[in-house]
Amino acid sequence: MMGQSNMLGEGTKAGNGPNTLTTAVQTEKKYPYLWNTTSGTWSTSKTVRNVFVMGSGGIDSAITLQNNEFMTGATPKPDPVPGMPGRGKGTIGPELGIGFALGDYTSEPVMTLKSCIGDRALGWDLLPPGSVEFEYNVTNPKDNTTTTYVQAGYHETPHTWVKGLKNQTKAPPWFAGIQYDGDIHRANLALGNLSLFYPGANCYEVAGFFWWQGDRDSRDIELSRYYERNLANMIRKLRIQYTSPNAKFVTASLGQTVQGDTDGGGLILDAMQAVANATKYPEFKGTVAAVYTHPLEHTPGSSGGHYGHDAQTYMNVGEAMGAAMVGLLKGSE
Repeated sequence: MMGQSNMLGEGTKAGNGPNTLTTAVQTEKKYPYLWNTTSGTWSTSKTVRNVFVMGSGGIDSAITLQNNEFMTGATPKPDPVPGMPGRGKGTIGPELGIGFALGDYTSEPVMTLKSCIGDRALGWDLLPPGSVEFEYNVTNPKDNTTTTYVQAGYHETPHTWVKGLKNQTKAPPWFAGIQYDGDIHRANLALGNLSLFYPGANCYEVAGFFWWQGDRDSRDIELSRYYERNLANMIRKLRIQYTSPNAKFVTASLGQTVQGDTDGGGLILDAMQAVANATKYPEFKGTVAAVYTHPLEHTPGSSGGHYGHDAQTYMNVGEAMGAAMVGLLKGSE
């Protein structure tokens, strides 16, 4: 499970407010699979493990263990792992909707493994390996002059530079793809020590990927225009890195973006729907799905505002992403 802050999870769990998970489940009786009516407590899956490792930046950055327990709506204390301080995530992302959908689909052991952090762009921090630089022109309306800029490719820095002047531009330590490298590294640490994260497990198959991201790219029109290319490249690279050529892939759009929008968010929605279009990408036929999330917002909000921290929005998106993955796993279009 990859992305930025909304995949990380900003939905409020506790409290009696109208947008909390507690109110949705205990008062409004929604998402009944999250509540055990017999015991009067939150349900806990017997087969689906919820794991979330987080760090900012590359492979040398510190790691925090946000979740390491069987999937539950309660606020748990993660099972301890040496060298990873545990916090216990007090908010939710889409993992509950996803995890319980997968648990309902199969009785086999399942682990959702989330590795992400907020405020990252696919076209910069999360740029996948093999992504090459591109050029674009900017016209100054005052004197009608045009300047050509270059956008960094994988492991290049800085973010952008005037064509021909890269060597004269101060390069920061941050580089294209640094967060991608770090997120993959942290996920691999969990997979490489599997029994610490799924007790008793000694082997695994990567069956699919979940991607909920795009807010940062939507604020940069050039990154929005290249989102489709970068997203398709990421799907290919993830499948290669995990030796899973047929692993399914589910992406979800920005909730505030409406079909037909022409701004950066609209371009990203178009990009997500394009990679799920078997006519345009026959290589992805039957293995990639795009979830249109605008109708799933419980209360009006935006990805940048974390949908007002509304738990039902996160649950709705998670359920839809989970259903999409189950459909792909079953072999449906």
